[in-house]
Amino acid sequence: MKILITGGAGFIGSHVVRRFVLNYPNYKIYNLDALTYAGNLENIADIENQANYHFVKGDITDAAFIDHLFQEEQFDGVIHLAAESHVDRSIKDPLAFVKTNVLGTMNLLNAAKAIWEHNYEGKRFYHVSTDEVYGALGAEGLFTETTAYDPNSPYSASKASSDHFVRAYGETYGLPYVITNCSNNYGPNHFPEKLIPLFLNNIIHNKPLPVYGDGNYTRDWLYVIDHARAIDLVFHKGEQAETYNIGGFNEWKNIDLVKLLCRQMDLKLGREEGTSEQLISFVKDRPGHDLRYAIDASKINKELGWEPSVTFEEGLKQTIDWYFDNPKWLAHVTSGAYQEYYSKQYEE
Repeated sequence: MKILITGGAGFIGSHVVRRFVLNYPNYKIYNLDALTYAGNLENIADIENQANYHFVKGDITDAAFIDHLFQEEQFDGVIHLAAESHVDRSIKDPLAFVKTNVLGTMNLLNAAKAIWEHNYEGKRFYHVSTDEVYGALGAEGLFTETTAYDPNSPYSASKASSDHFVRAYGETYGLPYVITNCSNNYGPNHFPEKLIPLFLNNIIHNKPLPVYGDGNYTRDWLYVIDHARAIDLVFHKGEQAETYNIGGFNEWKNIDLVKLLCRQMDLKLGREEGTSEQLISFVKDRPGHDLRYAIDASKINKELGWEPSVTFEEGLKQTIDWYFDNPKWLAHVTSGAYQEYYSKQYEE
């Protein structure tokens, strides 16, 4: 089986690539990544010499390139993770999100349809999406697979659009697909623009911890390695044309999460308890900030037997340990030095 994983040098994608390369030696795994700011080949340096692994540098927004790649390699499956994903960036440059998340997904759908349409047997287009397409919740309730879409940011609107196109290709052309919508991920290899790695890095360097608004925004948090486990399970055993929500059963208000991170970091750094909390500062809220997301992951639990393997406290501890064990990785991604690694590995 030949599987194309898009965005496989990114945060979530690198964990998915590693899992598939190591767990399925008889598969040929192709990692397609444009290596933009969040794509980092150091994320998967440990498996780059595996016989069943192939890296392809390319952009999903380049339709001609994508068509040629699919025609040449004749993939049996696609796991589509490549996306612009940072809400703050989408507010500043929404068209970049439309280009990558909507048009890029369309290019992949068209290319898959072109090589599969005469024989869909054994084929699968797996689209990875987000809980943000559902909009915001009040103090109670959970997002289910049947919750109406109600995106509130350019990022979530672009992901909602891509979800709709995947379903439309399934309904119109019979393209075999599955979709998953996940909650906030955390864990090793996370580019330090998102809350946990950003604040972890800032605590190390005694920089301020900027918390939006009053800090009461609530999110469900999912350990990235558990997410990769779920993707593996859905790809192999999920029902065609179904959606599965993947969450950590793990809601935290931002301010409570930050305080937990501060306590664990003080312990790790040998600082007096409460030291890192003094770095917390409350800043002006961002536009369209959703109050609360919460995933009901009971469907994937009941139908496929998936559940998180670690508590949030344990997962956060493992995440902190990883960053401390990999200071060169953190230094490189914050300096751009990992681009030199790409040149050395693939351009010389």
